[in-house]
Amino acid sequence: MAKEKKPKTEKETKKPEAAEHTLEAGVPPRLRELFKGTVIQELMKKFQYSNVMQVPRLEKISINVGVGAATQDAKLLDVVVKDLETIVGQKVVTTKAKKAISNFKLRENLAIGARVTLRSAHMYEFMDRFVNVAVPRIRDFKGFSDRSFDGRGNYTVGIKEHIIFPEIDVDRVTKIFGMDISFVTTASTDQEAYELLKGLGMPFVKRQEVLEQTSTQKN
Repeated sequence: MAKEKKPKTEKETKKPEAAEHTLEAGVPPRLRELFKGTVIQELMKKFQYSNVMQVPRLEKISINVGVGAATQDAKLLDVVVKDLETIVGQKVVTTKAKKAISNFKLRENLAIGARVTLRSAHMYEFMDRFVNVAVPRIRDFKGFSDRSFDGRGNYTVGIKEHIIFPEIDVDRVTKIFGMDISFVTTASTDQEAYELLKGLGMPFVKRQEVLEQTSTQKN
């Protein structure tokens, strides 16, 4: 006689929490949807691409922080790493000196900075927060210069204070630091990269406005 199967308990029938979390977290980054839905069409029209695969894309965002004071106090680097991880939401790697410089009390392989590379969803999510939340908090901000492209379609901007990011509690900050943020694209020219980043919301200042500001300062 076959044994009667016992009904499964509530504990046995409940799905793992990890799986439930994965389903709930499946919201695509807003900027990636903007790129697919609007920016691609705008770039194809402007540059007359014959194939959608020719359209330049944002490949990665690299963030670098130099902590020269770490040669005197190693704990400062720990503070920087912790705050940077809070901002980007992923693991940060420390950078080390390649050679010793006695005048600066710098030893070879001494940790003197931090860096992180963002890709895919993390990349788009960070850029969205950067251009729409952090940048407007920069004092006297009038736009980023369009002269910081490297000639190969990549753009780097320097930030003086990391406290512009809302993830940082200013009242608990023990050291304010800056960072270099590089937007690496697949564009073959700076003009294509400019239009791509502009389409994604990068607040560039018009070159004519820069000339007017310079002229006003001289007068």
